[in-house]
Amino acid sequence: MPETSSKAADETRGRVLIIDDEEAIRESLETLLELERFDVETATNAASGIEVLERADYDLVLLDLMLPDRSGLEVLADIRAKDPSLPVIMLTAYGTVETAVKAIRLGANDFVTKPWNNDKLVLNLRQTIAQRRLEEENRRLRDELRERYSFANIVGHSEAMQAVFRLLEQIAPSRSTILISGESGTGKELVAKAIHANSPRAGKPFVPVNSGSIPVDLLESTLFGHVRGAFTSAVQSRKGYFEIAHGGTIFLDEVGTLGPETQAKLLRVIQEREFMPVGSNELMQVNVRILAATNEDLVKRVQEGTFREDLFYRLNVIDVGLPPLRERRGDIPLLVRHFFDRFSIENQKYCDAEGRSELEFAPDALALLMDHSWPGNVRELENVVERAVVLATTSAVGVEVLPESLLEANGLHRPRLPIDFKPDAGSSLSEIVEEFERRLITDELEKAGWNQTETAKRLRVALSTLNQKIQRLSIDVKKKREAG
Repeated sequence: MPETSSKAADETRGRVLIIDDEEAIRESLETLLELERFDVETATNAASGIEVLERADYDLVLLDLMLPDRSGLEVLADIRAKDPSLPVIMLTAYGTVETAVKAIRLGANDFVTKPWNNDKLVLNLRQTIAQRRLEEENRRLRDELRERYSFANIVGHSEAMQAVFRLLEQIAPSRSTILISGESGTGKELVAKAIHANSPRAGKPFVPVNSGSIPVDLLESTLFGHVRGAFTSAVQSRKGYFEIAHGGTIFLDEVGTLGPETQAKLLRVIQEREFMPVGSNELMQVNVRILAATNEDLVKRVQEGTFREDLFYRLNVIDVGLPPLRERRGDIPLLVRHFFDRFSIENQKYCDAEGRSELEFAPDALALLMDHSWPGNVRELENVVERAVVLATTSAVGVEVLPESLLEANGLHRPRLPIDFKPDAGSSLSEIVEEFERRLITDELEKAGWNQTETAKRLRVALSTLNQKIQRLSIDVKKKREAG
């Protein structure tokens, strides 16, 4: 592995290798570039230049066309074979159009004739290195996008989800319009992002549009843009989401909420790949892949006459149906682990050195999660786990941190806060939670005659979990039992 520069990016404008056999040229360039805060290395011939490139990373190479042991164009070809993205600027005292064209064809970024203009050369180097760094950052972000939204990161080992993954792998590279259907909270936008991230359009924009949250009178302008004066408040022209998404992907969530006029315009975009901004008479061409999502029954909407049948068939080229969480309960423990890891890192709480969460639900709490109907699907489970991470006071997370709505939906009720409980002024959240736990457990122990087994049943926690809490909260059960 070549070593990287010891200087940080903000301390140097770039690391430059000069390969030239003329000592005066090397010294002149080295002095100029070091004064401009470049980190400079030099080599006297092709062989030493290639050797230096093997040992270290550089942001740019200044390469002489005529070297004593080999042609600079041959060295350029070797550099391109090893690193296609490394900028190379050719230097020569014998500039001809033919040579310049040949160098550019072989992959040179530019061609500079000796003697050079110092200001122009420095500006050229700055711009070329800045462009390379921007391209590398874009590549890094694209790689992170693909990693974050890889199909492997959509959690689910159930057969229903495995079938979805197999379908996604087939359709992601295509240009087809896709309709993603499923109940609210099943992860439709996550799937749309994964399709985009694993498609040839990954480096282009992904533009999500929640059609249901945009006022009807603004939706058409939001999607297709408008020209100045198109309506009273249109004081200047504005690009719509379709124009912004050009070359990439637009994700139309809640597509079933679109009105008749917007449906007609969307149909034209799909059919003709063109649209007309509000208030304009000129058609705009657009290259956009359309992914749509709905939690409604669009077939029923078509039958009712509120959704265009021709638009439905244009959107529904490929249908990806996401199963509700209640139909894949076996994925709940995997999702819980995934969200524990994520929120433990975000909250810097109960997280080990390798970035894994130390939290886990106690058996009775996990049993409740497995039995719950999950009307809010994965999003509801995500919120439950985030709440558990925030409120957890031990690594074993009990029923007491679950939302009241979830408990009530399963016929349970949380023990009420002791009437006389008043947190001390200035107490932190963790201190308040700890004192509340102490008072609550003490009250329940007292009601159960200081019987820990009975108290664990009352609180619906494992006996081992209760005993851990009793020890951590310094509740002297033995003394209380003897006093009673």
